Amino acid sequence: MRTSPDRALMATAATLDAVVRAAGPQLGSLMERVEQRLTELTAGHGQLLAEHAGTTIAAGGKRLRPLLVLLAAGESAAPTDRLIRSAVAVELIHSASLVHDDVLDRAPVRRGRPTVFAAAGRTVATATGDLLFSRAFAELAASGEAADVRALSGASSALAAGELMQRADAWDVGVSLDRYLERCELKTGALFEAACRLGALATAGPDEALAAFGRRIGLAFQLLDDVLDVSGPASRTGKARGTDLLDGTVTLPLIIARERDPALAATDLRALATAEQAESICDRIAATGALSDAKERALAVVAEAKAGLPALPLRQQATLELVADGVVERYS
Repeated sequence: MRTSPDRALMATAATLDAVVRAAGPQLGSLMERVEQRLTELTAGHGQLLAEHAGTTIAAGGKRLRPLLVLLAAGESAAPTDRLIRSAVAVELIHSASLVHDDVLDRAPVRRGRPTVFAAAGRTVATATGDLLFSRAFAELAASGEAADVRALSGASSALAAGELMQRADAWDVGVSLDRYLERCELKTGALFEAACRLGALATAGPDEALAAFGRRIGLAFQLLDDVLDVSGPASRTGKARGTDLLDGTVTLPLIIARERDPALAATDLRALATAEQAESICDRIAATGALSDAKERALAVVAEAKAGLPALPLRQQATLELVADGVVERYS
């Protein structure tokens, strides 16, 4: 689930440029404040932890979640400090979950750089993730808004539940579609949902409707990420094809393909020992047409998200739709 740094940065820049043009220069200024605060919060906790937490944040990424916080708030006179704290907290939770995922997966690289786990070992990586989690809730608590803390704590609990579900389902090629989708909503959709809810709460906006939009966008994001894991190529995604298969993680392309290729349904993922073997399974999945069907499902979810947006000011509506379209453009 790691994308090529160059490609990710280009896609992020294109999306952000389009959104800023639609939303106005204030959005760019707010995002700069988010970046500044993230840098401040990862320093000052001892040299070792500060170094690795800072490296994790500096590695960047799409920053879609804090962007959604700001966009969901709209152009109302929102308390700016509350908005910034919410956007920062969401990104810290996301970064913390990635660090912990890398520990569990023993991942050597993320976003084209060595992971904290690879660079400093399990203990430091676990502590770094814990630090990022704790700073996220300290940031929200400083706003004094219990509803904000509830929104993010719910998403954090969902992340943990989704990870436990993924571990329980490891190597099981018979995982049902419904269970897979539930896992995606827990591991990815919940934090997108919280991001939109936090922005809406800051301006007394339609938080339930915007949260539903965020959940759907997060689900589509994960579905397309899983398609990319199978489709590759490595020069585009920054990882070998079939990395999820080697980890024993069953995703939508295999779930669809196993119904068309009985041999895939009988595959023992534990027997996959090399990248070449994983690529061979990816080729067989692609040959069934499963990738196109999985992409179509993701596109349908994006369409549902856009159609479900409540009545919003035209500029806010346009920018949220641009972000939804940007999720799809990652695949293109």
